[in-house]
Amino acid sequence: MNHSLYDKLQVLEPAGQVMDREERLRAAGRPLLSWYHEHRRILPWRERPEPYRVWISEIMLQQTRVEAVKPYFDRFMEALPGVAALAEVTEDRLLKLWEGLGYYSRARNLKKAAELLVEKYGGQLPSSYEELKALPGIGSYTAGAIASIAFQIPVPAVDGNVLRVISRMTGSMEDITRQSVKKAMEELIKDVMPKEDPGSYNQALIEVGAIVCVPNGTPLCGSCPLFSLCIAREKELTGAIPVKAPKKARRTEYRTILILTKDGRVAIRKRDSTGLLASLYELPGLDGAVSQEMIKKTLGINEAKITPLPEAKHIFSHVEWHMTGFRVELTEVPEGDYLWVTPEEMNKTYSLPGAFKAYTKLIR
Repeated sequence: MNHSLYDKLQVLEPAGQVMDREERLRAAGRPLLSWYHEHRRILPWRERPEPYRVWISEIMLQQTRVEAVKPYFDRFMEALPGVAALAEVTEDRLLKLWEGLGYYSRARNLKKAAELLVEKYGGQLPSSYEELKALPGIGSYTAGAIASIAFQIPVPAVDGNVLRVISRMTGSMEDITRQSVKKAMEELIKDVMPKEDPGSYNQALIEVGAIVCVPNGTPLCGSCPLFSLCIAREKELTGAIPVKAPKKARRTEYRTILILTKDGRVAIRKRDSTGLLASLYELPGLDGAVSQEMIKKTLGINEAKITPLPEAKHIFSHVEWHMTGFRVELTEVPEGDYLWVTPEEMNKTYSLPGAFKAYTKLIR
């Protein structure tokens, strides 16, 4: 799309007048799109915005930095290049491909959705926003992103970046963690977004939030295509906007993590099917910080070489694990539902969450 010099010009608020939210957002359209086509990052899913690729990238990008996603996306596309392959993959293989991205329920929902797509849609993603939103793991943002980027349907895709950009531009002091505020923002954007190239419009708002109107630190207002329209910049409120309700304090849990070894193999086990890290493989552990004697008693063994390992911490959204570790070299196999694998098998086949990374990296 050719963007003229006129499109790049910032829109000035008329002297003595105050634009309302809709007028302000309409005025932002041309300079925003012009800026995006000139400054957007080159990303693999943007260069080939096919529905499947957009879907996978959007799920991966939730709670994960763009640069960190790139190698995961390439590996995933090579292993599972389409809906049919995703529907047929085993859960262990899928979770291994997802290992390191966290939030494993997202990977499981991908497979559930792929199975539905094969069953109901001939292995293709539907072009309907409502049908996309009905698929497992797809909410309003992801459905809007797929519909607008892959199918050019003019529906909004409002994530944290967009909430921050629009809140600052309009000077909104509403709490962006409230669902009603997000819904109102979606309606506002839907009313003003261009019918042509809505995918670029959505990505432009996201991109400004990602690299200019940044979430942490001082926004780069001098580089922003919305400079002349931004109330927060004009009134020096970028530190106060967006408004977010304070998060609840995370609770702390103490864990003892065990690297159990025997004859060159390491013990892993599957976690319960519900709760934190459900159905994922883990290194065996005990609640609390326990002594070496308690480890022997719990395992039901008399002799073992037990070596202390460094302490570690892992932060989940609502809980922190403070971990103490031990390497336990066994002469007898303890009772328990353990799977004994070689270090090579653990690295190539079985997915262990990042919570255990401080200890899995010690396994050779």
